[in-house]
Amino acid sequence: MSDKSYLIFVVEDNEWYNRLLVLQLSLNPDYEILSFSNGKDCIDNLDKEPDVITLDYRLPDMKGLEVLQKIKQVNEDIQVILISEQSEIDVVVELFKFGAYDYIVKSKEIRERLLNTVSNIRKGDKLKKEIASLRKEVKKKYSYENTIVGNSPATQKIYDLIDKATRTNISVAVTGETGTGKELVAKAIHYNSNRSGKPFVAVNMAAIPRDLVESELFGHEKGSFTGANFRRIGKFEEASGGTLFLDEVAEMDISLQTRLLRVLQEKEIVRVGSNKPVKVDCRIIVATNRNFQNEVKKGNFRQDLYYRIYGLPIELP
Repeated sequence: MSDKSYLIFVVEDNEWYNRLLVLQLSLNPDYEILSFSNGKDCIDNLDKEPDVITLDYRLPDMKGLEVLQKIKQVNEDIQVILISEQSEIDVVVELFKFGAYDYIVKSKEIRERLLNTVSNIRKGDKLKKEIASLRKEVKKKYSYENTIVGNSPATQKIYDLIDKATRTNISVAVTGETGTGKELVAKAIHYNSNRSGKPFVAVNMAAIPRDLVESELFGHEKGSFTGANFRRIGKFEEASGGTLFLDEVAEMDISLQTRLLRVLQEKEIVRVGSNKPVKVDCRIIVATNRNFQNEVKKGNFRQDLYYRIYGLPIELP
């Protein structure tokens, strides 16, 4: 954690209960507590950037929902724990809809529940910071200069194409001999694009047995075939919001190419053993060490699929 203390606002108009919450939270020396008796004072002090706010649902000047909405408008990262004298299901649902982290009913067990909830929020904040730091390191690792070494005209051209790819969402086809770094180019595109916060999923089409390719890509339902003991999502769903890298795509069976074409056209997949379409959103980057155009001429690769995935060609020397 950083040197900054963990700041918690207690917003409660009942003086005795306000002191009780402050006392319980103050038992942790890492917490800095500020208390308020109304919603306006809380909102006026949001510039202090609290990490957590415990908020009485019924305040003298405004409802808890109104305060919650104003807090989230100022800083959506502030976690808000609503506290009330009674459990009202409709109210709870509405509060969660507007971003409340938890809803705690005033009771004898509130001390343990509150401390556990704040502890969980703090752990979540720490995890988010660690993930953000890791993503920053990954992005740095896959910067163009760290991915492909060289300053020749051919290398500069690849830099330009990668840069172009990061600013668009079109499919990319990377071609080159085995060992030239096709997957590194795909990762450089992904981790420098607006999809960098989402998964990068790589699939080597040549390494998957033909009878398992459909399940691997599109997933399957429980009982759809022998050994399918549970539902499994495929690589398209796994890459949701991010990038799906299909390496050695020219190895794909012609019948499966038809299904892939439909997925790219309709933006949806159907799991093996199901009739229900599932919407997918992932960028497609393909790679092969073969000549795409020759494979099309030989009838090994569908021409319409070739046109669909060959949006931005990058040829490695």
